[in-house]
Amino acid sequence: MVRRRRSGRCPGDAGRGVGPTSAPGSATPDDGAAPGGALTAAIEPSATQRRCLVTGAVLAKTALLRFVVAPDGAVVPDIAARLPGRGLWLTARRDIVEAAVAKRLFGRAAREPVTVSGDLADRVEFLLRQRCADLIGLARRSGKAVAGYEKVRAALRDGEAAVLLAAADGGESGREKVRAAAPLLPLVEVLTAAELGAAFGRDHVVHAVVGPGRLAKALLGDAARLAGFRAVAGEVEIGRGRQQRRRRNANDGTGSR
Repeated sequence: MVRRRRSGRCPGDAGRGVGPTSAPGSATPDDGAAPGGALTAAIEPSATQRRCLVTGAVLAKTALLRFVVAPDGAVVPDIAARLPGRGLWLTARRDIVEAAVAKRLFGRAAREPVTVSGDLADRVEFLLRQRCADLIGLARRSGKAVAGYEKVRAALRDGEAAVLLAAADGGESGREKVRAAAPLLPLVEVLTAAELGAAFGRDHVVHAVVGPGRLAKALLGDAARLAGFRAVAGEVEIGRGRQQRRRRNANDGTGSR
């Protein structure tokens, strides 16, 4: 899970993305418009925003997932948003990706025949998890990340931490102690102890911190997207403190008609 404060909510969004709310602007050719007239009227994405194919919500590109159609017609996740081709954008949530697959929205938006893997959501989760682990590994190798309860406390005491990391399957008591030492820092809880450990070259890690800089900023963005694929018991937490966002029910309007 990722805990950060949010400034607002877009119509149709489940509150799991991180970014600005809908804002007026001109749509670009790369915009993924929701088929069937399910868009929010008179709201167009700016150059740094795109519209979710499923919900019609306009969000910052960094809070969404981009997909492209490969030359062979396969829909490919473009996690880094760098592949050539027209982008097809989705809110970073497992149920949204699954809805796009089930409703065949990729082909409708691309206006061409496409093939979509049945495990697309699992593939996206894997890629996001790998990106988070890679960013932590880069921070560790550059001296910007440390693991272990005592080292975390020292980094917090010395003001050398920008992001707190806690294993999603770690004990709540230890997590509360770390959080109490830096209640205003964002807390990332989307990786297991084994996954955090792999990023630090260990068997497992329960507590860690990443220092300030671009790697910490990138990690927060990717971890927030990963949180949408790792909701536990139907909820995702994104905020400083205990701000809960529950999954939307079956009548949340995520479907396009």
